[in-house]
Amino acid sequence: MTTAAPRSILSIGATLGEGPVWVARDRALWFVDIKAHRIHCYDPAREVARSWTTPGQIGWILPTADSLFAVGLQSGVHRFNPADASFAALHAPEGHMPGNRQNDACVAPDGALWFGTMDDAEAQSSGYFYRFFADACKQVNLPAVSITNGPAFSPDGRIVYHTDTLGKRIWRADVAADGNVGEPVLFAQIEEGAGYPDGPTVDAEGCLWTGLFGGWAVRRYDPAGKLMREVRFPVANVTKIAFGGEELRTAYATTARKGLDVTALTNQPLAGDLFVFDPGVAGLPGQIATI
Repeated sequence: MTTAAPRSILSIGATLGEGPVWVARDRALWFVDIKAHRIHCYDPAREVARSWTTPGQIGWILPTADSLFAVGLQSGVHRFNPADASFAALHAPEGHMPGNRQNDACVAPDGALWFGTMDDAEAQSSGYFYRFFADACKQVNLPAVSITNGPAFSPDGRIVYHTDTLGKRIWRADVAADGNVGEPVLFAQIEEGAGYPDGPTVDAEGCLWTGLFGGWAVRRYDPAGKLMREVRFPVANVTKIAFGGEELRTAYATTARKGLDVTALTNQPLAGDLFVFDPGVAGLPGQIATI
């Protein structure tokens, strides 16, 4: 089953567009370009975009309770103020691992900030997940992989989904009230030739969407891990979607030019753009990080 074809709404040519998040207070979509060291904000009502330069690779951006943002720089978690483009360090969980960087994140229903790290060379299994809540940042008891993506949470916050991108596996695990995670169970295995599972997002019906890097698509899986829908794109590297707009019924998708040679870029002139499509379902309201 497929939906209407996605269309480009912002020609930005991102090297590695990632981490889209709809921020209701701004009525805007925020996302990052990891390799270009950029934060982007797109206002769909006015069709206007703004950008900021970051001091290094940035994996994600999420809103905080003080009306600012938390961001995941390679050096650690920082607070970002768009008004003066300032960055204030909050925590460096992997200061002893300079080859790692942050890659993806989300806010759990309880306001805790969860994020993952990865080996920037995409070779060593040095990527871990962390939970940052009320000034305390702790490593989550999940196995290390080379490239983490996610996590994402079920609507009630009792299940966490996390991705081993190079292993082409999406896992699920129970989450206790204190943030401890149970034994991971395989949720979905991406078959050969279908690309690599990238950022996951959960909709209002509890189904999981994942971008497929190198797979020309995003997919929707039901809570049992059954493939329900695939939306094809005119570009190969689809990284992650976010639900936004009126009633959270618009899907925004970030894409990437990373890894594409001259021929591929010629055949994919929209690679790296921000896309939009009708997902046929609403998303979950965005959460605000309590840090």
